Amino acid sequence: MKAKKIKVNKTALTIWILALVLLLILSLIIPGREKEETIKEVMKDGVLHEFGRISLFGIKDVNPAYISSSIVVLVLLFFALLVRIFAFPKFKLIPGKFQSLIEMAVGFGSNLAKSNSPHKNGILGAYIFAAAAYIFFGTLFELFGVQAVTVFGASISLPAPLSDINAAIAMGVTSYLFIMSGGISSNGLKGVGLTLKEFSLPISMSFRLFGALLSGLLVTELVYYWITLSFVLPVLVGIMFTLLHALIQTYVLTMLTAVYYGEVSEPQTKKNKKSQPKLQAEN
Repeated sequence: MKAKKIKVNKTALTIWILALVLLLILSLIIPGREKEETIKEVMKDGVLHEFGRISLFGIKDVNPAYISSSIVVLVLLFFALLVRIFAFPKFKLIPGKFQSLIEMAVGFGSNLAKSNSPHKNGILGAYIFAAAAYIFFGTLFELFGVQAVTVFGASISLPAPLSDINAAIAMGVTSYLFIMSGGISSNGLKGVGLTLKEFSLPISMSFRLFGALLSGLLVTELVYYWITLSFVLPVLVGIMFTLLHALIQTYVLTMLTAVYYGEVSEPQTKKNKKSQPKLQAEN
């Protein structure tokens, strides 16, 4: 029985591999439609969104990344509200699958905060959890292919929020100000000085997020531009880059925030100079 099941699984796997190879060959051989834009224009618009502006409630020239960010935030807040109202009262001492998933996500922020900032970590865990949720699900947002119509009448897929430089800078600066708040609450004005010593931190945070997510966006745009069928290679490349960036950038930014928050929030104690023992003169 077991041997028969393994044989069936091997046959199904072989059929799937052959189908994927066939689709890949067809995507490379079949001629595509005439391109409306050059590859240079496609890549440039992926960065600047000059021709991808959207009209929102009568306001023209709205950046599509802003709409993506608003959707992600509203969905996360709505989900959190549903969990608090309907799921949280039903949580038990022995957790189920959904409760275990929620506890694991919350535990990620809590453990990261406690391990890097033992002196002050209550609010740090909450911030890490919120930032991680926004970065992770904001990055995965582009996989859903939410469509919108530009002011020029063209249809586009809304990008990931952090693939826009403005959103990346806002995330980096927000994390930096949060780190500074931890230094002030623990060490007063000295905390400001400790934080300002790392003046390049918001720049590195911002451009690390922007560069990583933008590279994935541009590679995906390049693949979709040159390959006719939206099967196999474009899908694999898009999912691979998106998932990797979501996981890596979520961990990197939250880890940096926790480490620097722990450094500036550590109580600064004055070191007393040890008095040298006086040598008694021998009689």
